[in-house]
Amino acid sequence: MKMRPGFFLQPALDSVFYLNPTAKEAPTRTDSHSHLDRIRPSPYHSTRMGFDTLGLSAAVLEAIEESGYTTPTPIQAQAIPLILEGRDLIGASQTGTGKTAAFALPSLSKVVKMGKPQILVLEPTRELAHQVAVQFEKYGKHTGLKVALLYGGVGAGTQTDQLAAGADIVVATPGRLVDHFYRATMRFGEIKVLILDEVDRMLDMGFLPQVRKIVNLCPWEGRQTLFFSATMPPAIQTFAQWCLTDPQSIEIARTSIPTSVTHAFYPVAMDQRDELLLELLKQTEYHSVMIFTRTRKEADQLTSLIKGTGQTKVAAMHSDISQVDRMKALAGFKAGEYEILVATDVAARGIDISGVSHVINYRVPENAEDYVHRIGRTGRAQAEGDAFTILTADELDYAKSVEIFIDKAIPRRRLEDFDYIYTALLDDSPIKPVRRKKIGGGGKKRR
Repeated sequence: MKMRPGFFLQPALDSVFYLNPTAKEAPTRTDSHSHLDRIRPSPYHSTRMGFDTLGLSAAVLEAIEESGYTTPTPIQAQAIPLILEGRDLIGASQTGTGKTAAFALPSLSKVVKMGKPQILVLEPTRELAHQVAVQFEKYGKHTGLKVALLYGGVGAGTQTDQLAAGADIVVATPGRLVDHFYRATMRFGEIKVLILDEVDRMLDMGFLPQVRKIVNLCPWEGRQTLFFSATMPPAIQTFAQWCLTDPQSIEIARTSIPTSVTHAFYPVAMDQRDELLLELLKQTEYHSVMIFTRTRKEADQLTSLIKGTGQTKVAAMHSDISQVDRMKALAGFKAGEYEILVATDVAARGIDISGVSHVINYRVPENAEDYVHRIGRTGRAQAEGDAFTILTADELDYAKSVEIFIDKAIPRRRLEDFDYIYTALLDDSPIKPVRRKKIGGGGKKRR
């Protein structure tokens, strides 16, 4: 099997995650750039045009028409012609811009039914994989192409049956896909389009060694690779250099946020975080609320805390919950069965949930980019929304990072009739660091 040389993130794991290092190398790609900053900008602009002008197949256009869409979003207008040309692509786009259709529509237009995997999509989470698979089924229903959905947390039997039934499109999470490879139920020899979605999130979750193995399993000759990542840290840049050939770059409003969203920090003493959250819910007229926590334990604790107030329409969603229950929680929230969804960041990236009226950050996100992805759940399609963040003194640096990242000062608010414990955060004047005074002249510092 041919293998791409170079780029070993974790050499110690070669025997587990990587192909035999003595395998035959793939031909060197002499047309690849050595630095990502030399990627050429896209010649396609977001001019208003219809889908029928982009070169999509008749079967895909029929499905688009039945879906009621008439005009492509900016990332779709830019990406679709490039993908149809066979170009490798790096795409950066904020949540809610139509990224999934941007790679699904042209990919479906490029292949014909073969009964073997030809399009492979990698997603970091089960929810994203399920959502993307639904989109491929929706837009590919007139093509005759079958979709297999592979993810962990459930039995592999149904997934094996989908592959054996002649799936042309495979949407998968990395771990379960590697499992199917070792089971000899998944073959990569006919892959023509490889789509790596949310690559930075896969890096955060520790999946990059498995993703690298999967890339090596796919053919190098004649393969088109589409690469989507909201951020480009050094490890992602190195990975993109390794797996892409002369890529075209598309970026749509990486750090922009919906203008219809109202932001607010709610300062409070550390010991009153829970009390403030409950009072915030009590005083807010909401239709649907997503509360984001940093940990799974916090999500479970908050869910129990909210239920203890008599609010029964609340559900938790994180990776320790079974896949069946996670899908029930997501479906119930979308349908209005639940008014409050308490989730970790697994639900922040790309999950298609419309009509969320409020997003509450139980803590300030440690990464400013996560703030943008979280609040992307509300204010969609110019609908009004509110993004509230509970702020304690130990999170001031994170709060400042968020404001710098979104280029916007976020106002501090207080709740009426809430019995606050004093904290310097509640003062109107800026908080200054407290320094100890030196005692004596040239003596030693007090410790």
